[in-house]
Amino acid sequence: MDAANHNPLCSAETDPSATKVPEGYRLAFLPRHFGPLFMQVESSIYEHMRDLCPGYTGGYWEFFDLSNGGCYMAPAGEAFEIQAPNGHSGTVSGDAAGIIATLYALSHLAFRFEDATVLSDRFHQLREFAMEHREAVMIFEAID
Repeated sequence: MDAANHNPLCSAETDPSATKVPEGYRLAFLPRHFGPLFMQVESSIYEHMRDLCPGYTGGYWEFFDLSNGGCYMAPAGEAFEIQAPNGHSGTVSGDAAGIIATLYALSHLAFRFEDATVLSDRFHQLREFAMEHREAVMIFEAID
């Protein structure tokens, strides 16, 4: 690959992978990824989850770092019924529900805070990861 066509947000070597953040590192997770916007990101993810999943009532969330520099949050739980604004509905795992909610939040916030390129960077990094997820079809049906 020549340098002119290299996208720094995409890993040409391997597909991105996710690593669950250990309990002792959770407090630093959002500030590390989003700096001063971390509270807006966190509240937006929870808000989008409530909007996407009418049966969601809150609970414990896991945090994940991606090998490509991205991240996401996912609610602990077996399955969630998603009802996306585009008309898509279906049942997904907690992991996929978190990816969907995080992608929605990052997209909306990237338009709200246009100068904060970290939001669009994290969106594209998570989208790259989602392309290889076992529930990629459901994720992309919900976000497109």
